[in-house]
Amino acid sequence: MSAFDEMTGRDGDDETRSPYSRIDEWLKKTPRDHLDARRSQAELFFRRIGITFAVYGEEAASERLIPFDIIPRIITKDEWRRVEKGLEQRVRALNMFLADLYGKQEILRAGIIPPELILTNPAYRLEMKGLKVPHDIYCHIAGIDLVRVDEDTFYVLEDNARTPSGVSYMLENREVTMRLFPELFARHRVAPVEEYPDALLAALQSVAPTSGRREPTVALLTPGQFNSAYYEHSFLADKLGVELVEAGDLFVKDDVVYMRTTEGPRRIDVLYRRLDDEYIDPLVFRPDSVLGVPGLFGAYQAGNVTLANAVGTGVADDKAVYTYMPEIVRFYMGEDPILHNVPTWRCRERDSLAYVLEKLDDLVVKEVNGSGGYGMLVGPHATKAQVEEFRRKLKHNPEGFIAQPTLALSTCPTFVASGVAPRHVDLRPFVLSGAKGVSIIPGGLTRVALKEGSLVVNSSQGGGTKDTWIVDA
Repeated sequence: MSAFDEMTGRDGDDETRSPYSRIDEWLKKTPRDHLDARRSQAELFFRRIGITFAVYGEEAASERLIPFDIIPRIITKDEWRRVEKGLEQRVRALNMFLADLYGKQEILRAGIIPPELILTNPAYRLEMKGLKVPHDIYCHIAGIDLVRVDEDTFYVLEDNARTPSGVSYMLENREVTMRLFPELFARHRVAPVEEYPDALLAALQSVAPTSGRREPTVALLTPGQFNSAYYEHSFLADKLGVELVEAGDLFVKDDVVYMRTTEGPRRIDVLYRRLDDEYIDPLVFRPDSVLGVPGLFGAYQAGNVTLANAVGTGVADDKAVYTYMPEIVRFYMGEDPILHNVPTWRCRERDSLAYVLEKLDDLVVKEVNGSGGYGMLVGPHATKAQVEEFRRKLKHNPEGFIAQPTLALSTCPTFVASGVAPRHVDLRPFVLSGAKGVSIIPGGLTRVALKEGSLVVNSSQGGGTKDTWIVDA
């Protein structure tokens, strides 16, 4: 399958696309040992400041670094402008969708989405029904995963509406690239990403219950140091200038959330929580949770604290719900989607299931509730045994799966053991929603499949990351 190469075009010939002309010139002039040295410096830098992530169940998880590729990805401002408009449209529709699901449920009554897909979904929280959230914003931070298939086309691969991660790598990748290659950076007019913490803090403060009356107090709630994304939690708290708190640091009195400090209790107005719904309050959700704060949901219901993202947003990033996003955009926005979905078969539908079972060797099959590259089959790269295992799963529980064609994800030049070679990439931009509207930092986190031919970019599956440059053409 021929993939679009973002540096050389569709056929990977010798003609460099203009956005990459300076990168191409730089690569041709730079000795291999110099690139090797810079890659080692980057790894040393990341290790020194502790940028790690964990893969649960692995002994060395706490020591793992996400590999960083030193060659930046280039996207022009003209290309980005269309992506940006599509992201804003999609996230506005997502928030309207969530407000409707926990409100009047007009989209269900209109027959656009089967009610059972929502009402029996484990991520749909009945506790949120009828609960008014500030400014009808449920998804304050969204990570929308995009894949590129040609010069003009980006598809949405996945909507992350719960607690999207990776923004710390976007910020640190930029800092490392500027340190390693200041001359290369200076030769491009690169849109900055450093404003993200200020934009995030402003969005969070704008949805505080006390907004307009006094300076809101924001804190970041983490499950603790054993969580796989703990580095990012501490990094963001530091960048935002807010306290990083765990359950033991908080208590609720008279439906108000307080943080324990050496100067006495301090009221919390907004919690940027990096904790799944079921763990946030043992009085309402899982009674065995030691990560949550008793009474927190009661304070939320009383309107005395804002949770970002809102409880129950997970129903919007369900992979079966994803298949209805074009209809969701049209229903709420009254316009066609700017960014399209990857063509998808819903295995819950009889005809689609029959097609998927027939073409299983050629398709990508995903669990509706899967994440991180797990629970999926990439048919062309799977063994016969793996294909047959998924065939049994599909027949047993078709509602739990969707299927998509094996896309030829675009490739970018990547520095690997054999030298500079094309590797498949995706892109996760971060979209912020607050009382004053939607803001999007130019670029996002580019994830790269470092194994030759691999389409799986997830860090837990051996993928790495790149700095993403939005540049003048």
